[in-house]
Amino acid sequence: MRKTIACLTAAAIAASAGSAHAEQVGKIGVDWFGNDIKIEAVTDPKVEGVTCHLAYFDRGVIDRLQKGNWFEDPSNAALSCEQTGPIKIGDIDLGKGGEEVFRQSISLIWKKQVVKRIYDKANDTLIYLAHSQQVQDGSAKMAITTIPLYGQQVEWAKGKPQ
Repeated sequence: MRKTIACLTAAAIAASAGSAHAEQVGKIGVDWFGNDIKIEAVTDPKVEGVTCHLAYFDRGVIDRLQKGNWFEDPSNAALSCEQTGPIKIGDIDLGKGGEEVFRQSISLIWKKQVVKRIYDKANDTLIYLAHSQQVQDGSAKMAITTIPLYGQQVEWAKGKPQ
């Protein structure tokens, strides 16, 4: 049992390596059962000057006991990203699949809440997408926000993509 817990802990640490850190900036109680909406500030580790705020539903213990499905939260999320300083873009993935910026577990093992960044070269825009990621039964629930770079003084580590 200890070995299993150690393996799961190591896997969780490895999965979060390279991802942004989130800081809880808000917590709103929504009912008497301990359910909350949590709001976290997420900074992109490869893009300075952009802060995303991610809001999600966190089920309380009483709600989990009453409704079953004890080990996971809903896939719902809201996302808003804004420029919060001079933008400096590091070595980002420019592919259509984008790059994971943030990941957190919303179930005991398999279900993750993810924020990905995609660069839209044609429109000179950073796109941030929040969605849940599961082994099966993926969810269509998502949130999207954009940071237009047009007309901004943006510093690119490797030069602006042509």
